[in-house]
Amino acid sequence: MPAAKKTLFTIGQFAALHGINKKTLMWYDEIGLFRPAAIDEENGYRYYNYYQSSLLETILMLRDLNVPLNEIRAFMENRSAVGMEQLMQAQIGEADRSIARLKAIRRTLSLNRQDMLSLLNLDVSEISVVEKKQEYLVTVETAPGLPFEKEIEMMVGEIKKYNLPRMYNASYGSMIAAADLYAGKFENYTKLFMKIPHALPSRGLHRQPGGTYLRAYCKGSWDKLPARYEQLLHYADKQGLTLTGWAYEMGINETVIDTMEDYITRIEIPVIIS
Repeated sequence: MPAAKKTLFTIGQFAALHGINKKTLMWYDEIGLFRPAAIDEENGYRYYNYYQSSLLETILMLRDLNVPLNEIRAFMENRSAVGMEQLMQAQIGEADRSIARLKAIRRTLSLNRQDMLSLLNLDVSEISVVEKKQEYLVTVETAPGLPFEKEIEMMVGEIKKYNLPRMYNASYGSMIAAADLYAGKFENYTKLFMKIPHALPSRGLHRQPGGTYLRAYCKGSWDKLPARYEQLLHYADKQGLTLTGWAYEMGINETVIDTMEDYITRIEIPVIIS
């Protein structure tokens, strides 16, 4: 082994020893991060020695851990246990943030995939009774005749308020009072809602109660909704159900359609069983 410690390696040999391309060593030399032990004055060939292996492996380890080059350079100029601990702590924090981002991506992927599977098996003619958990919704007041642009403006304000990075990070819908449905006022929408995927303080939010709901779907443009509500009222009467609170409407397939003829609105209304 003593003889090996005195051996000079060519750039190709040293690169092969550490499983990297020799262009990487040339680049490290150019940026002043890792220089050869010697350079032949006649031909410019670079040579490395045994003692440089641990230095290069340290750099490669830090690169694999995504430590920025400027931070690697600063560390290599003043190596210490304190400096290494600080680098590791910083990268642990970055790794935790990356894991959180990946978990959020996976959660979004899973939810969207589940939505698509539900769509593929959906019977839009069905009216069903389902159980729902309590939720809290962000709401804004609206009124019949309020310009659509104004409604969008109000919802964008709420998106900014809750620091959502993209509109698709929330679900959106409209609300109509059950009392208005019984009165035949099928277009008397008075609230818009936004469902945010992460937990929110309940104060100031609309409480969508848990319990028994009627669920139905309406395919086509929004002008078909009144007829669907007539069917819901007839179904509820036959089943001995009383609509209460609010009807919650939400589009469920906007991302995969081109025309309103294919649009599907999901309707959910709390009911009291007589």
